[in-house]
Amino acid sequence: TIAISIPSAEPQPPGRSPDRSHTVFRVEVLCHGRRHTVLKRYSEFQALHKRIKKSCTVPTFPPRHVPHWMPKALEQRRQGLELYLRGVLYHNQELPQDVLEFLRVKRAQQDAK
Repeated sequence: TIAISIPSAEPQPPGRSPDRSHTVFRVEVLCHGRRHTVLKRYSEFQALHKRIKKSCTVPTFPPRHVPHWMPKALEQRRQGLELYLRGVLYHNQELPQDVLEFLRVKRAQQDAK
């Protein structure tokens, strides 16, 4: 089985374009006693949702727009994404390849249940 948590969301300093900072969510993946971390942006979660929503059961996807001036907004988004991913894992016995790749889990690891 695979367990995930998103312990933190880390605002990243703006890169090439000065006005565009973004947040990276630290996704901790626990698979057969081995833990690894995947760093993902909100847009990557959104892209995953678009790819898998037709082929498997997915919970409601957390909305993008939360006011940045609210300190709790980021925390709400972090929780929302964590619940979303947990919901995907919970509702689908067979995880789509897209989800495994997103979490960087090899299919062989999942089959070894």
